[in-house]
Amino acid sequence: MIMRRRTFITLLGGAAAWPLAARAQQPAMPVIGFLSGYAPDSFARHILAAFHGGLKELSYVEGQNVAIEYRWSADEYDRLPALAADLVRRGVSVIVASTSPAVPVAKVASSTIPIVFSMGGDPVALGYVASLSQPGGNLTGVSTLNVELGPKRLELMHELVPTTTVLGLLINPTNFVQSETLSRDVQAAARSVGLEIHVLRASTERDIDAVFASLSQLRVGALVIGADPFFNGRSEQLAALALRYAVPAIYQYRLFAAAGGLMSYGGNSAESYRQVGVYVGRILKGENPAALPVQQFTKVELILNLKTAKALGLTVPLTLLGRADEVIE
Repeated sequence: MIMRRRTFITLLGGAAAWPLAARAQQPAMPVIGFLSGYAPDSFARHILAAFHGGLKELSYVEGQNVAIEYRWSADEYDRLPALAADLVRRGVSVIVASTSPAVPVAKVASSTIPIVFSMGGDPVALGYVASLSQPGGNLTGVSTLNVELGPKRLELMHELVPTTTVLGLLINPTNFVQSETLSRDVQAAARSVGLEIHVLRASTERDIDAVFASLSQLRVGALVIGADPFFNGRSEQLAALALRYAVPAIYQYRLFAAAGGLMSYGGNSAESYRQVGVYVGRILKGENPAALPVQQFTKVELILNLKTAKALGLTVPLTLLGRADEVIE
């Protein structure tokens, strides 16, 4: 299944877009604009290490022959347009659109500067590129499974705790399009197997605390955490709260299970950002984003934390154990 694999930093510099005439005017050290919905936290450090690794494969090392302007919205997605506009004014050579909310913002900000994205969902259906094989404009990048896996996470949780008839789905309402799609799909999946589900909303750390405090009153016996940039950097908080309130929970990334969460099911963020780094390097070397195919990462992995299962008094079915890509004991 899955694959293995946020402090502002300001460096002066600028460059134009990818066309040859503009490229010829670039300074010796090109500047990458890194636009992200994340905060500069542990998850951001995780993806940046992979991104820098991809750049290094093309012989680019930050501070040596490339500069990077980092812009973190710190989960406040309404700040992204201003951050993107600032990168455009600075004339960066390439923009990295990190997280799904950053992609349409970057696209609106510039139609000429190459943009390399990492996002969940279908960039063709969302109108970001003409096709996966021939993106056609100034955008290309990596697309991973995200919202599409919500129903599967519900199924896995139901398999682990079959006696639980009431589940919760935690979403971030500020990421409107993604959260609405996820809510619709997971609710439909729950109805199909006779489960009741409560859609719970959190966009601040205080909201997260309040959600967990309400689970007992709602009779929620298990929790599906919706994949969202806001939750990615809070794996430890989410895992600790799930254990404190004795609620089995599943999330997208391995970092959740590694932090003490019960289960994770999703793609590999490190491999995605490594590929973003590779594409940025190729563009800096002269390739046109319009001709770089969007990379689709469809492989997913299931991670189980048996220590947490034991703490919650759960016995993991052998059928589920046999399908796990990794078991944390």
